[in-house]
Amino acid sequence: MNDSLKIGLITKPHGIRGELKVSPLTDDPARFKRLKNVIVEDKTYGVNGARVTADAVYLSLSGVADRNAAELLRGKFLLVLREDALPLEEFSFFISDIIGCKVVTEKGELLCTVTEVTSAKTDYFTATTVGGKTARFPFLRDMLVKVDIPAKTITVKEKRFGEICVYEN
Repeated sequence: MNDSLKIGLITKPHGIRGELKVSPLTDDPARFKRLKNVIVEDKTYGVNGARVTADAVYLSLSGVADRNAAELLRGKFLLVLREDALPLEEFSFFISDIIGCKVVTEKGELLCTVTEVTSAKTDYFTATTVGGKTARFPFLRDMLVKVDIPAKTITVKEKRFGEICVYEN
């Protein structure tokens, strides 16, 4: 598991006082309001304030006092240390923990390996099959048997997986 987790992408400065517009990489942007520290390129910043809107999060960070300082952070990812991350709700996982997981049937047959997670109302996974094809499928509870992050394994109901998975190539 990674020591740090990506939680957002700084898209641009906002205003003249160093506020940052952030595209959140979480299903609950309100979590930004409870952050104490974030990391940008190996430098830790204290979070002075956070506002959440329908399309973005606006952050004020210690040491980022004006638009020029904020402009230097454009296009950079915000991270938090895993131990500082806010607890997840049941059936929620960090994307970095899901990527690289093997998707197997209840019988243990390897179907694919997750390569990407796209966040949406229902997250969907992109994976590579044993035969090299690209597979895409939504992350649905009725398909899952077990998610074992330490073992990097997602066990699925084979029949349901076959109904919802789309293959390319």
